[in-house]
Amino acid sequence: MAPLNSQTITLKQLAKTIDHSLLTPDLTETEVAAGCELADRYHVASVCVKPCDVKLAARLLKKSDVKVGTVVGFPHGNSTTETKVFEARRAMENGAVELDMVINIGAMRGGKYDDVRDEIRAVVEAARGKAIVKVILENACLSKEEIVKGCQLVEQAGADYVKTSTGFAASGATVEDLKLMRASVSDRVKVKAAHGIRSLDALLAAIDAGASRVGARSTASMLDEFAAKYPDRKG
Repeated sequence: MAPLNSQTITLKQLAKTIDHSLLTPDLTETEVAAGCELADRYHVASVCVKPCDVKLAARLLKKSDVKVGTVVGFPHGNSTTETKVFEARRAMENGAVELDMVINIGAMRGGKYDDVRDEIRAVVEAARGKAIVKVILENACLSKEEIVKGCQLVEQAGADYVKTSTGFAASGATVEDLKLMRASVSDRVKVKAAHGIRSLDALLAAIDAGASRVGARSTASMLDEFAAKYPDRKG
């Protein structure tokens, strides 16, 4: 399948690039439910909710085409491998079919590459056949060389996506980083952009840079703007 691009993408395809983010720590169940309803109405790819909200999201989206995702080792990646594996398993038991896990950033920066790869692989093995795994590098904390190495470790560990950011660091996805990440993995591994994708222009730029998924909270405004700008590309 040819990569998506801003010149030909349809509204339906664009919606399916979005993981609607519901991860801010102060969200109530009522607000999460409203976010799930919005995601369902726009037919996005998934919602990404806090682990405590997975059961709620799974119940609300049971008949929807929107997948339920959650986070592992979030937001700092400092949990032990055993804890991350437990989080992954419990999330899947509760209905999650997509897992966004944070690497051990200190281990990555410290050159403990075997440990980073082995931890990712442990979560991938726990999720095999049940959920896809997206691995968050937290690019704001890494050098360009470390981003490339991180991407390679993600692929070696068998994960499905490499992702830029948690949304809790100093900065997030950049076009430069997305292009670098896309070039650092094979076509088997996809790229997810997160943190800072708040406008339609930013969303389309991320897709043109190689992102297949984008974490966003401004879902409605971006998709509404696209529909208004390109009424012939509903798809």
